[in-house]
Amino acid sequence: MLHALVFATSGDVTKAGKAIALALGIGLGSLGAGVGIGNIFGSMIQSVARQPELRGELQGIQWLGFALTEAVVFYGLIGGLLAYVLV
Repeated sequence: MLHALVFATSGDVTKAGKAIALALGIGLGSLGAGVGIGNIFGSMIQSVARQPELRGELQGIQWLGFALTEAVVFYGLIGGLLAYVLV
């Protein structure tokens, strides 16, 4: 069964493997960022619920964490695209 599948493939298998690796890398990077951003905003809600007077100070830290977490996703995207094109 597996031999029939291998012989039935047409085209360059290396390109298909690279495309799958790129999609998995970007997908897992986005998943990690989603978890991180959820953690940031969840912690912000808990912090403001405990000490509402610190909301202004915590909000700046929250947006900085959000921006840095999103930057990691873009670095992963660019790195994956570069690896796909150059390798």
